[in-house]
Amino acid sequence: MSWEAWENRTTVLHLKEEEEEECFSVKSKMDGDVENQVEVEEKTRLINQVLELQHTLEDLSARVDAVKEENLKLKSENQVLGQYIENLMSASSVFQTTDTKGKRK
Repeated sequence: MSWEAWENRTTVLHLKEEEEEECFSVKSKMDGDVENQVEVEEKTRLINQVLELQHTLEDLSARVDAVKEENLKLKSENQVLGQYIENLMSASSVFQTTDTKGKRK
């Protein structure tokens, strides 16, 4: 084999090694990109889930506040109605308690 042929063969082998390294590097980068993309998608999914849960919590908190307010209103109305019923009962002779035995003694 002549020196020139040897040099050409060495150059070709060297180029093949560089191409293989470059291909490996590109493949590794692509694998990294895919892994990175999966990671980004997972983070995005988790962020969206957290935001949805925050909105649900806000809605539930607002509902709890509304129910508390309604509860206070109903308690107040019940007190008014209870007092009204007591007043009606005390004003009516039907509901007056008469202790006839106590009066006779």
